[in-house]
Amino acid sequence: MLYMKGLALMAKKSILRIGNHLSSSKGYLAMGEEALSLDANVFAFFTRNPRGGKAKDIDDDDVKSFLAFAKKNKIGPLVAHAPYTLNPCAAKEDLRKFARETMADDLDRLERTPGNYYNFHPGSHVGQGADIGIELCAALLNAVLKEEQHTTVLIETMAGKGSEIGRTFEEVRAIYDKVELKSHVGVCLDTCHIWDGGYDVRDHLDDVIDEFDSVVGIEKLKAIHLNDSMNVLGAHKDRHQKIGEGNIGLDALARVINHPKLKNLPFILETPNEHDGYAKEIKTLRGLYKG
Repeated sequence: MLYMKGLALMAKKSILRIGNHLSSSKGYLAMGEEALSLDANVFAFFTRNPRGGKAKDIDDDDVKSFLAFAKKNKIGPLVAHAPYTLNPCAAKEDLRKFARETMADDLDRLERTPGNYYNFHPGSHVGQGADIGIELCAALLNAVLKEEQHTTVLIETMAGKGSEIGRTFEEVRAIYDKVELKSHVGVCLDTCHIWDGGYDVRDHLDDVIDEFDSVVGIEKLKAIHLNDSMNVLGAHKDRHQKIGEGNIGLDALARVINHPKLKNLPFILETPNEHDGYAKEIKTLRGLYKG
């Protein structure tokens, strides 16, 4: 009986999927190797310069080598990130066209590494109003999503600075509801963003997750950006801080990675760090993970 209980406990034990943003300048295999050196088993990268511009040509041999490397070392999923310059709900048509063409191109390129995620900021309505912003963001998704694609696009929760949309769970759900190919869309929750947006993940994490589940649906949550915040609750400023050095704190972020509704998701660090800093944070969080 004790032996059977031991097997059951082992079967339930999970492995923390954690990593950070990596530079894509040297290609996919280089990112995979760097992730492994950090003891990361997931990672994020910008599909092109985060300020926009033409994407670097993809080396298909590099992709093939990476896919074999990732399979061998159990790395994934990838959480690609759209450039910051995209504004799906801009007031100017030329800016919306740029966002639409860039996202469509990114999704085509990501077909080389199928089964992963593409995260994007839903944008700023720049005075048009949140309802118009939501309409325009959903319209962009409806223009670029294809039934045959193998990448899930993730709407990121935002801090609500300026005229950002996606600042509340209700706004995220409103975007999702207007998307036609819902099977190809999910959500990425950023701990810094929602803290800055007024959701108290430090002292009321269960309530926040229950609210997300009630408004959006926990099954739509596919990835988490795990960040501390330089700001007080509800500041609407979006300033990331190193893990344990901000106003959310290490204890609260440890509860995030161990929350039963979250613990099996990929966690991406976007903290102000270089290689050694990320390695330290990953080691610390692995030590706090209860499996």
